[in-house]
Amino acid sequence: MWKWESEIEEVKGVIVIVHGAAEHHGRYKWLVEMWRLVGYHVVMGDLPGQGTTTRRRGHILSFDEYIKEVNLWIQEAKKFGVPLFLLGHSMGGLVVIRALQEEHQEIKAAILSSPCLGILYKPNKVLEIASRGLNIFAPSFKVESNLNVTIATRNKAVQDIDENDSLYVTKVSVRWYRELIKAMEEAQKQAGDFPDVPILLMQGGEDKIVDKTLVKQWFNKIDSTEKYYKEWKGLYHEIFSEPERDQVFQAAKRFFDAHSTDK
Repeated sequence: MWKWESEIEEVKGVIVIVHGAAEHHGRYKWLVEMWRLVGYHVVMGDLPGQGTTTRRRGHILSFDEYIKEVNLWIQEAKKFGVPLFLLGHSMGGLVVIRALQEEHQEIKAAILSSPCLGILYKPNKVLEIASRGLNIFAPSFKVESNLNVTIATRNKAVQDIDENDSLYVTKVSVRWYRELIKAMEEAQKQAGDFPDVPILLMQGGEDKIVDKTLVKQWFNKIDSTEKYYKEWKGLYHEIFSEPERDQVFQAAKRFFDAHSTDK
């Protein structure tokens, strides 16, 4: 994991950022720097099998591997002794949800960015059935992820960088896919176990990766005293990469700022 400290004298808090599927912490340089400039420390790492964690690339044995890793980042962030916030994007949002459902952490607030609670792309029925058997007999068998940066963001500059990103995962294992499906189902089933923490869910209106209908379904089921749903009209999946990302960041900043002084 990595830690970036704000140079502002009165730090507002520390944010643990959890990245999405196929990507890595390096794609968040702009967002990390924005948070630092406005008074927040940032803690972030690469999830198992992704980015610089090249062991079992694109493969996990269990979704719990992600949860355990993020819990380590949270414990490290707590050492700063300032208000703690979570920000999860896409699959990272799902990891945050499942982590909080399993263990209620003492956090001030959380932001979910186009959380992966349902996917638009699904394999054909034959492959779907086959994946169940392969999950038992050949769990590490890999297939193309079909995650393409051109359907993730409209930002051409980001697309150009990602086209040459050697750390971007292009193939995922059958076990990874089955564990993702199971985690999404568990998140929906255990919506009532989500803790009563302030939450801002921001969803790309033209998301071509995540099924926003299922995102709204989960959001409506959670029993949080303070929860906000913001859909960004016309934006693709990666709202913090889109041409309008400054507006998205300001919305996120206002939300975390409002809770940085909560007692």
